[in-house]
Amino acid sequence: MTDASKPKKEIKPKKNPMPAQDPVERARNFNEVALGYSREAVIDEANRCLQCKKEPCRQGCPVEVDIPAFIRLAAAGDFAGAIAKIKEKNALPAVCGRVCPQENQCEKYCTLGKKHEPVGIGRIERFCADWELATGVKVPEVAPPTGKRVAVVGSGPAGLTCAADLAKLGHEVTVFEALHVAGGVLMYGIPEFRLPKAVVQAEVENLKKLGVKIEVNSVVGKFTTVDALMEEEGFDAVFIGTGAGLPYFMNIPGENSCGVYSANEFLTRTNLMKAYMFPDWDTPIKIGKKVAVLGGGNVAMDAARTALRLGAEESWIVYRRSHTELPARKEEVEHAEEEGVKFAFLTSPVEILSNDDGWVTGMKCIKYELGEPDASGRRRPVPIEGSEYIMDVDTVVVAIGQGPNPLVPRTTKGLELTKKGNIVADLETGATSKPGVFAGGDVVTGAATVILAMGAGRTAAKSIHEYLMNK
Repeated sequence: MTDASKPKKEIKPKKNPMPAQDPVERARNFNEVALGYSREAVIDEANRCLQCKKEPCRQGCPVEVDIPAFIRLAAAGDFAGAIAKIKEKNALPAVCGRVCPQENQCEKYCTLGKKHEPVGIGRIERFCADWELATGVKVPEVAPPTGKRVAVVGSGPAGLTCAADLAKLGHEVTVFEALHVAGGVLMYGIPEFRLPKAVVQAEVENLKKLGVKIEVNSVVGKFTTVDALMEEEGFDAVFIGTGAGLPYFMNIPGENSCGVYSANEFLTRTNLMKAYMFPDWDTPIKIGKKVAVLGGGNVAMDAARTALRLGAEESWIVYRRSHTELPARKEEVEHAEEEGVKFAFLTSPVEILSNDDGWVTGMKCIKYELGEPDASGRRRPVPIEGSEYIMDVDTVVVAIGQGPNPLVPRTTKGLELTKKGNIVADLETGATSKPGVFAGGDVVTGAATVILAMGAGRTAAKSIHEYLMNK
């Protein structure tokens, strides 16, 4: 039979649906919302892949996973082969399969997506990673010891990825984490219902099996410095991946009232310190009946959905642009809407009101209309004169972005910084102005995605290896 006479492959136009908890039930619990594919569903989804010769999906992956190869293996039911192929490039597949914005990366370039829904690449990756965690993790081969030592500051996605790649190359790697548990933003910033903490810790344990040492409760910039790590403790290179954990605020009257949280504090108390399990855990959190979350990104969606789970009667997203301009993932917005989060679009607070005891009683807001596009390409919100009104809320969560953690940059001599306090680093190598010191992730670029931070960690690991081998 010639190629021309072969029957065309029948293409399913839509992805296999992702099983999920019922919205009404899940809005009051912290169990994972998305339940994952079955074996049959993942094979069926993998068989939607056209196995294009040009492999366009690969250009959208910041960590350079061989996507067609792992999908081909998954389609054949060879999940061991599929996860091994993924882990050649990705040290955190169970995490990426859950929180990666595939729709703006690999799936964005999927050929099938030109006429139909793209292949569910992230969903297939998640299944393969979960399959391995359930059946037993195979530790990748590690190169012979080089005798070189590398310190990684920060155990978020950039730091963990850099550490894994360097360990596989034979270097002795120690990760220094300021908090009491490794994982960085994966532990404190992303809710349990989106990314179970047991999954993150399983990925961390896999890194330890590669020989990576992790020192928690180790605040670099306080108990030691980058200079001391190199000059006194004998590390040959340092990677800084401390992320963007410094919250931004609106700087409006009343923002210091009781009942106003930064999203960082609100989510850290809940995610990392298990406030939702008080008094079994020692972290209390006060949640009102009506919560307003300021912002429209993924963090804002996480905070608004968390507020409902903590017992709020109403949870509002207050965003100064329209639904079309929301920067959050479409999936996260849909989940929020399904769970009952309400949206006040083209609205922004100008003052937070409080009672004599200092507790929030409401929020004075102003309405907006959209004008011409600004530097971001989105239409600029323009306030409407005389449109002020009082919004009835008793808790406010500010989720308008974060800046770089300042402690390490400020205590490292010879490290060039931007005006905003980000570390200046070559995006092609991760090299900073200080010899032997590399940086990547949010501390360089500003707040971005998990997978972009991982890509920066991989890039820096390659450069650090070259630096050490030529030292």
